[in-house]
Formats: sequence, C-alpha cells, structure tokens
Amino acid sequence: MVNVSARAMAIRLCAVGLVIWAGAAAAAGTGAPEPWQIAMQTPVTEVARDIHWFHTLLMWIITIITVFVAGLLGYCIWRFNEKTNPTPSKTSHNTTIEVLWTVVPVLILVMIAVPSFRLLRKQLIIPPADITIKTTGHSWYWEYEYAGDKDGKGGFKFDANLVEEKDLKPGQLRLLATDNDVVVPVNKIVRLQVTAADVIHAFAVPSFGIKIDAMPGRMNETWFKAEREGVYHGQCSELCGQRHAYMPITVKVVSEAAYAAWLAEAQKKFASTDAPAGASRLADAAVR
Repeated sequence: MVNVSARAMAIRLCAVGLVIWAGAAAAAGTGAPEPWQIAMQTPVTEVARDIHWFHTLLMWIITIITVFVAGLLGYCIWRFNEKTNPTPSKTSHNTTIEVLWTVVPVLILVMIAVPSFRLLRKQLIIPPADITIKTTGHSWYWEYEYAGDKDGKGGFKFDANLVEEKDLKPGQLRLLATDNDVVVPVNKIVRLQVTAADVIHAFAVPSFGIKIDAMPGRMNETWFKAEREGVYHGQCSELCGQRHAYMPITVKVVSEAAYAAWLAEAQKKFASTDAPAGASRLADAAVR
C-alpha cells in the first residue's frame, strides 16, 4: 500500500510539473514576462531563436561539466580520505591527465566559439532595411523617429511614456504599457538606430533578441524581423537613474495593410510645425 501511494504521489508531482512548464511555455508567447515563467520569452525573430538555441547548448555544456566535476570531487573524497587511504600517494605529475585537462577545455571553447561567432555576425551585419526607426533614450522615456521614404511616408517622431497604473486600460500591462506604441509590419526588416540624449540607456526587447546600449553622442544600430503579429514589450536595461524602471518599450507587429493605415494616421497625429529635427537637436545640444 505504501509503494502504491508513493508511486501515485510521484505521478501527481510529475503532472504538476508538466502543467507548470506547459503553462509557462504557452504564456511566454505574449511578448511579456509571466508569473512563474521559467524560460525565456518565445522568440519571434531568427536571431532570437538562435540566441535561445545557443543558450540551451551552453546550459547542457555547463550541466555536464558541473555533474562531472561534482562526481570527481565526490569520488576523491570517498577514495582518498584518511580512513580509506591512510598512506597518501606522493605522485606530483601525471602527463596524461595534464594533457587532457588542457586539451579538453580548449576543444569545448572551440565548440562554443563557432556558433557564438556565427550569431554575432548575424546580429552585427544589418541586411537592407525596409524601415528605419531612430530611438533616443531620455530620462525617463523613449523618443521614436520614423525616417521618411521616397514616397513621403514617415518623417515624423513621437515620445512614448509609461502609462501610470491608475490610467491603465483593459489589456495593458503594469510598468510595460506606453501611451504611444512603436508599430511595425510583420516580416519586414526594421533597422534601429539607437542613441541617448542625456545618460546611458539600453534598448531591449527579449522576444526580438535585441539589446543595445543607447549612448549620448553615439549612434548604435541593430535590427529585427518579426515573424509573428502581436504586442511585444521591453524595458530600458541600463541603470539610468531614479525612474529607470519606468521607461518601457511596446512594439506592435501588425499586417502590412494595418501598418499602412497606422502610418497615414500617425503622419497626421504626430505632424510637427516646429523647427526641423536637425535644428531642434542642435538647440537641445546647446542647452545641454
């Protein structure tokens, strides 16, 4: 009877574990962190998938090394303690072991380096872009500028501020929702130019596999190609001051038709009658 109960308890524990794991995996598709989530957010770009694959590879390597070293230490403690081995060995060198513990780590590092360099190359070489968006980090909000194209589409900019908890609408997430969202079309290459107006910030969207520093006086670049429509969230990932935790990023990935409609509306909504952007930036620099 005891064995049956123990087996039933083990089955229940396994079932609970599977439910938690499945729930976390399903919830990760929202483009935002979820309670009890044990894995990274579901990737929606090729680069993000490669990052997840590389992360899994490293976890397996780390786990194997940890188990091996722990087992080796346990064996040494059991085999060479004072009680079982009263006469200690005076061996000071073993050529075979010394060659192995030099060659094997080198081979492991080479195995890690090959996919690592391939991933870095994919992240750093930006393909021809369909859309270019400049984002500037301020203390403490993000400013986005859509570059105009030859057809006159784009050429506007707007600020995106945190939606305070008391102003949240149904479906908006606390500390992640913004009053103006970045909108991009699905399956299009988006080139991001990232800088800062005051201190160092960092632009990060986990589901896209992007995280890049926003440096004052420097323009950094990255890119993404979202393969699934939805709403994806990120945050500033650099400790940038008092309200560091309150400058979220919200990106809406929509169909091409929906993007064209939003673009037409945004050009009217964010149309500026002020001085040209370049003059405005020079004025801001002079004030700083």
